[in-house]
Amino acid sequence: MIKHLQAALVASSMVVSSPALASEWTYEGEHGAEHWGDLDPAFATCARGKMQSPVDLGEANTIGAVSVSASYHAAPLAILNNGHTVQANVPGGSTMQSGTKTFRLMQVHFHALSEHTLNRRHFPLEAHFVHASDTGELAVLGVLFTWGAVNAELQKLIDAAPRAESGPVEQADVVFDPAKLLPQGEPGISVYRYMGSLTTPPCTEGVNWHVAVKPVEASEAQMAQLRAIMHDNARPVQPLNGRLLVASR
Repeated sequence: MIKHLQAALVASSMVVSSPALASEWTYEGEHGAEHWGDLDPAFATCARGKMQSPVDLGEANTIGAVSVSASYHAAPLAILNNGHTVQANVPGGSTMQSGTKTFRLMQVHFHALSEHTLNRRHFPLEAHFVHASDTGELAVLGVLFTWGAVNAELQKLIDAAPRAESGPVEQADVVFDPAKLLPQGEPGISVYRYMGSLTTPPCTEGVNWHVAVKPVEASEAQMAQLRAIMHDNARPVQPLNGRLLVASR
């Protein structure tokens, strides 16, 4: 299971580096999200899985004291455009604590509109902070963006992002601090919590999902700039299928 999840992480848009793979699926048309499960036997879970992501957070069916803590550190920026999203790779040292488990931050990427919804309402942008534990277990922290003040840290990524599909570009003179893209002013980050999947092929299940309750602000112009680079890249909401979806009290 561990090796399968790690392979899925490498194969997904989360860390994809192969231009050939990027052309195998899209978000619209004959290779769009509704057809992912038919494109390749390796993608069958996209159609047949019962624990798929994203979900509608308004369907939370229990309430609890759910939060995570993040210890993220600034580092020189390495950014890529894999044909599906803009992604900043993160060197070792940044971690997220969820319960008794520690996960290492690997990268941050973006979706527009948001993939998770709240009472069927999309936010204009969603960031996914992708983590893995030492045993290979995956965890994602989703952060929703709402229109507001200019976000200086997000602007660094917009300015540096390749406009066309490209491997990682090192920006040694740009220091990226992923902590500055998190909700501020709380000792912990209150989250919705559920078990789900990768939101891109092969849609592997067994991913620990956390979505921050408090959104982060960015300007309308910034989100339009980022969306112009990535284009629409949000997978539709998937059925909850009786899963536990916990909302913070």
